[in-house]
Amino acid sequence: MEVILLKKVANLGNIGDRVKVKSGYGRNYLLPTSRATLVTTKNVAKFEAMRSVLEQKAAQDLTDAEGRATVLKDHKLTIAAKAGSEGKLFGSIGTSDVAEAMTAAGFPVSRAEVRLPNGPIRIVGEHALVLHLHTDINVDITVVVVSQD
Repeated sequence: MEVILLKKVANLGNIGDRVKVKSGYGRNYLLPTSRATLVTTKNVAKFEAMRSVLEQKAAQDLTDAEGRATVLKDHKLTIAAKAGSEGKLFGSIGTSDVAEAMTAAGFPVSRAEVRLPNGPIRIVGEHALVLHLHTDINVDITVVVVSQD
């Protein structure tokens, strides 16, 4: 299946690139999420007419993400959770918990932007996280998990 990318897609291409993808990937992910459109003469003409608008929107999204990244850089987030005497949490802290804590701290972040490289947090201490704000921008932050009394 050949598609035209309407947004930058990681490991695939930039706006306007014509790429061949497996039909399931195109049909189930790229087309429904408006990241791509099929290559037809009508769609090619429509894309060329909208190209400058899409590129301006992509540039605006990138500058917004860069602005958020400068604010979030070197941010240390503290989350209180119930823990046992040995430092193990009762339960775990996942992406939604981190997103809620960041939003409560005044930095609106969606759950989809939070990346936990080592899986859910299950012990008290400092943990490194990555916020994926844009396809080109990742921000490293530190989350300190403390025992709730």
